[in-house]
Amino acid sequence: MSGNSFGKALVLTTFGESHGVAVGGVLDGLPANLEIDLAFIQAELDRRRPGMDFFSSPRIEEDKLQVLSGLFEGKSTGAPIAFIVNNHNQKPSDYDHLADAYRPSHADYSWQQKYGIRDPRGGGRASARETLARVAGGAFAKIFLQTKNIRITAGICQIGEYLIPEPGSQISDPRILAFLEQLKSEGDTTGGVISCTISGVSPGLGEPVFDKLHADLGKAMLSINAVKGFEIGSGFRGASMKGSEHNDLFVNRDGTVKTLTNYSGGIQGGISNGEDICFRVAFKPVSTLMKDQVTINSLGESSVLHGKGRHDVCVVPRALPIVEAMAALVIADHLIRNGERVNR
Repeated sequence: MSGNSFGKALVLTTFGESHGVAVGGVLDGLPANLEIDLAFIQAELDRRRPGMDFFSSPRIEEDKLQVLSGLFEGKSTGAPIAFIVNNHNQKPSDYDHLADAYRPSHADYSWQQKYGIRDPRGGGRASARETLARVAGGAFAKIFLQTKNIRITAGICQIGEYLIPEPGSQISDPRILAFLEQLKSEGDTTGGVISCTISGVSPGLGEPVFDKLHADLGKAMLSINAVKGFEIGSGFRGASMKGSEHNDLFVNRDGTVKTLTNYSGGIQGGISNGEDICFRVAFKPVSTLMKDQVTINSLGESSVLHGKGRHDVCVVPRALPIVEAMAALVIADHLIRNGERVNR
């Protein structure tokens, strides 16, 4: 199986299955002499952890990070950083009824066709539990970005059909909470949209052809489980605008080149222009429902799939640190490609 690594100069390789012994990763290319705050990395993992609210999976995991290599006396050595998180709250029996069934909109059928074997326990390698390793790797990248005064902030801007005018990390709107409670009682799910802003990126990051900065961000976001859409700046709305409306006019502000608007989303020609990098990521509804669905089994026979297991009503709140982590990996990777090291 290929495709388990992400990045060029800063490379994250992840491993592990949802109900295996552990999940983890190896982060290679992080500059040496970077002071590593393990408490910060653990806090990022806690943001993604299941069982934290009424609408997330009730699976209870401590998700305690164990770093195996690459650190000495609290600093990165420049060697690969290997880390694991053990799985504890496993209930593989919850998935016995899926051994021969193809769950609608899951990777079961396509995975079986590609590899001829699959792990039905929570989706195995295709499970969103793999994103734990991304959050950990992204947290290391965030620490590096902090030395460059780069900040990444993601917020929820839509749940189902409900738009949230001021994106944030919590769902507090009574209408949305009632909607989610109704869905949970019905055994159903919904999707949503996350907006993300990267501030502090200097002009000149990214490459002009295949390694455009926004192209790498797009690949990073679309590699996250359940993501079905990515748009940067004006996105699809830009298709209905006139050029005279969409062009970001340049101005000189106290000796610094800025733009009056930011429809480009902080990237022009694949290269950062110094404005905030702004993008949005769309997540589909969670595919596992707590209600019966008609499907087929491995013999091609029609069958009824009974809702069972531990799953999110809406994955968006737990996806916030995943979006930030993947964005951090992209920006850090491009900085290191440009020769950036730890400020001493």
